Amino acid sequence: MKKKTVYMWMGGIVILVIAAFTAIYFLNMESTVKKASNVIDPNSPPTFSQLIYGDFNNALDKPMDVAKIGEFIYVSDTNNKRVQVFDTSGTRVFMFGKEGEGKGEFKFPYGIAGDKKGEVYVADLYNGKISIFDSKGKFIKYFDDKEKLIKSPAGIRIFDEKLYVTDVQQNKVFVYKLSGEKLQEISTAVTKDDTFKAPNAIALDKKTDELFVCDSGNQRVLAYDKKGKYLRTINGSKDGKGSSVFVNPRGIGVDSRGVLYVVNNLSHTIYGFNEKGEQVFTFGSMGDQNEQFYLPNGLYVDDNDRVYITDTLNQRVALYY
Repeated sequence: MKKKTVYMWMGGIVILVIAAFTAIYFLNMESTVKKASNVIDPNSPPTFSQLIYGDFNNALDKPMDVAKIGEFIYVSDTNNKRVQVFDTSGTRVFMFGKEGEGKGEFKFPYGIAGDKKGEVYVADLYNGKISIFDSKGKFIKYFDDKEKLIKSPAGIRIFDEKLYVTDVQQNKVFVYKLSGEKLQEISTAVTKDDTFKAPNAIALDKKTDELFVCDSGNQRVLAYDKKGKYLRTINGSKDGKGSSVFVNPRGIGVDSRGVLYVVNNLSHTIYGFNEKGEQVFTFGSMGDQNEQFYLPNGLYVDDNDRVYITDTLNQRVALYY
């Protein structure tokens, strides 16, 4: 009986020791991870993670834009006139929309954005409307553009309860309250006569409130302050005054480091620029293998700095972490 008691007592000590060492190990690991996350090299590109194609019967066809809204990844499945929704593993959860001009229908679904309520905004380039859906894809209403200014919406994003819209045919950027009142209209850049040419995408640096517009036809990205005042030009040259490295730039996004990502569509690459507008990295090349693209278009950076890129002619979305 005494031996049994001793063995039980010794066994308890062993368990306590193991538990203590385990706790210390994981605390050290957590500390290491926190230190590593605080010293991410701003000059390094993200790491390739996975590809999303859709399933066999519902493959993506010319995906133009992507956004992480709530727990899901929403992709404009443009040639199929719909939106496909995936979980973070890349498994399709549901889809919504069909071809047409009525409520919940599309002719050319392009930009996608989400608000704090989880509602999904989809810009239809050819229908000239922005449709609003709930998180499950049920049509709610059209965005109430009170002055009826929007004609050809392409890139859309929502920041601080404001909707930012690029209009590719009118060569303008509009900023609205979510209730539909226009706050700003931007069409000029460096000088009065220097206007946009087919602006395709828009992004905001949450740390500085700087607004970035991808001026695709002029092969550049333009930066503005929150009042719409021009700040600088980014095109890969010194001070943005030399020859541009871009050939049809499209999607853009900014991560928590202040790194600006730009999709260079016709060279099938992604460029990264620091807060000074200096090029710090590129990744990608033409092809259909991992880490290659064929006419990439949309780009989205989520709150965890995960980067989503629509690879249009490879019919997929690439994820980088």
